[in-house]
Amino acid sequence: MTNRMELTGVIAKAPVRSLSPAGVPHCHFVVEHRSVQQEAELPRQVYCRINVVISGQGSQALTQNIALGSNITVGGFVAYQTGRNGVGRLVLHADQIKQI
Repeated sequence: MTNRMELTGVIAKAPVRSLSPAGVPHCHFVVEHRSVQQEAELPRQVYCRINVVISGQGSQALTQNIALGSNITVGGFVAYQTGRNGVGRLVLHADQIKQI
């Protein structure tokens, strides 16, 4: 089964770095995307925001130069997560980040 997403956008919420209780580094941020896409042969304005997390030892090297306002392309898999408040959301679990 395929679960792969790639999105280009701007970092709309500054990266927050943390360590899990097991010592695994995480970096969380939000990417905002705006573009014009074709749908039913008509142009459509597209806007979305998605939470992104990148985890593991390699995450620090991939995120060291990104900041609020950085233009990036991010790729990974999408998973549904329920927050502490019980509200669910899609989260992009990144394994690739490229600054544009």
